[in-house]
Amino acid sequence: MTLIEDTRARLGAIGAWLPSAPLAPPPDVERAATRRLAELGYRSVWSGEGPGSREVFAHFGDLLASVPDVVLGTGIANLWARPGITAEKGGATLAQAHPGRFVLGIGVGHRFQATKLGEEYRPLDRMRAYLSEMDAVAAENPSPVAFPRVLAAVGPKMLALSRDQADGAHPFAQPVSHTPYAREILGPDKLLIPQQTVLLGTREDARASVRKRVALSREHRIEAYLAGWKRLGYTDADITGPSDRFVDDLVLWGDAGTIAKRLDELLDAGADHVLLTPSAATFESTVDVLAELAPAVVR
Repeated sequence: MTLIEDTRARLGAIGAWLPSAPLAPPPDVERAATRRLAELGYRSVWSGEGPGSREVFAHFGDLLASVPDVVLGTGIANLWARPGITAEKGGATLAQAHPGRFVLGIGVGHRFQATKLGEEYRPLDRMRAYLSEMDAVAAENPSPVAFPRVLAAVGPKMLALSRDQADGAHPFAQPVSHTPYAREILGPDKLLIPQQTVLLGTREDARASVRKRVALSREHRIEAYLAGWKRLGYTDADITGPSDRFVDDLVLWGDAGTIAKRLDELLDAGADHVLLTPSAATFESTVDVLAELAPAVVR
């Protein structure tokens, strides 16, 4: 069995993606929440790294040691936070200590993060160089236990890099139509692990959630999200409205049964493993919604 085949088998269909900042709780609360989600049947739990979050390798080392029998993934380890040599050695350390339970998601972040460091923001070039640095370290000192790496990829060039220099892609904040688009570029032999916002409620509740997402994307000049939405055929009017079509595709809303059927659409369209992020006000309510959804969505 290849690394990708083994990872698919371990991940199953559905996992959870938990907020890292500003909603991140104290470590003991997060450990308990991760354990609860594993007991509910979620096959993986992911979290990211950004302004105000904990350092992701130390963070995940603590969680892996505290919560058995669940795969943990970084969504994402921000490449501006450390050189490639450190990311490769950090991933190898966690994989050796916890075989089969760690997926390294890497992302180039956003322009405002590069600007804070006085760096030029050239996402594709920066990621390609970063992966080459990781590869050089791995060639010189191979990890005793292989671990998969996936890239935060939205556009066609980053998806192609995910195919050619990584084990797959972890798209974030994309509508359901992105999944077949990404699968076509990745081909059948790479991992596709999209994050998907879900909401127990009405379309108007979902519309409010989308408005917040769009406002934050524009405030922080997150071009990848905005360009990605337009690439898939959503107009400025769809995004600004936001239109029913855009709302329905960006947030899976309704009751648990309705959300479960929409998740089947994503899996049928080529997703290997879908990570659910409830639209919720607090970390605790995020976990409570995942618990409420579990009987319908976990499979």
